Amino acid sequence: MMQRLKTGTALLALVALPGLAMAKVSPLDIVQPVAEYKIYVAEKLEQLTKDTKTFTDAVKAGDLAQAKALFAPTRMSYEAVEPIAELFSDLDASIDSRADDHEQAEKDPGFIGFHKLEHGLFAENSTEGLAPVAEKLMADVADLETRIGELALPPEKVVGGAAALMEEVAATKISGEEDRYSHTDLWDFKANFDGSRKIFDLVRPLIEKNDAAFVTKVDTSFTTVDTTLAKYRQGEGFATYDKLTDEDRKVLAANVNTLAEDLSTLRGKLGLN
Repeated sequence: MMQRLKTGTALLALVALPGLAMAKVSPLDIVQPVAEYKIYVAEKLEQLTKDTKTFTDAVKAGDLAQAKALFAPTRMSYEAVEPIAELFSDLDASIDSRADDHEQAEKDPGFIGFHKLEHGLFAENSTEGLAPVAEKLMADVADLETRIGELALPPEKVVGGAAALMEEVAATKISGEEDRYSHTDLWDFKANFDGSRKIFDLVRPLIEKNDAAFVTKVDTSFTTVDTTLAKYRQGEGFATYDKLTDEDRKVLAANVNTLAEDLSTLRGKLGLN
């Protein structure tokens, strides 16, 4: 476990501080939340690396049932910190692109990563030919952990990530397009939700003293989304997304949209626009 960082020079080295001259909070106010978030990201990526190793080992061993069972939980650590992972567009494309991003869709040689493995495991019900894809995914995840470990996180990207996570769910993921072969979308939604909540909780003290009503409103929106997701809990995971009705999806989309709209004002409230 990483030691909790203390405010001071060591923190400043972890945080990029451009554009804060006109901020409603001072640069030193924003240092601690961003540094705490850096720890959160590091822990998530450490877990991702560990889980991806177990997942890809199962793929390479031809253990179809185990690989299928590990697919959704392995992805959660990536989804929780997706706005930061996306700072490295080459790795994000390699790790998390969908078939639609490639000219020949599922048959395209450039279609690799989690969703290529998902297609093999769930659509083709096989691990055949997936070992090189699994090895590449493992290498990319390890590379991502290293690169982000060396990165100074831009405060505006961190704070904006709270809304970005929910906006992506509302705009595209709600259709079920991401995990289209496994229908494990609700696992991703929960990870996106948790990542968004973490950011909000870290900056809450900077907002609460001046706008307690806003904090209460956002808390209510988070509770509504969390309660909605909890309806689909099954054991340690979630029901497959294809089991949700159109009305279920509409309600979930509406609740996520409300939360995303609330969170879209966070950067402005902290003077980070």
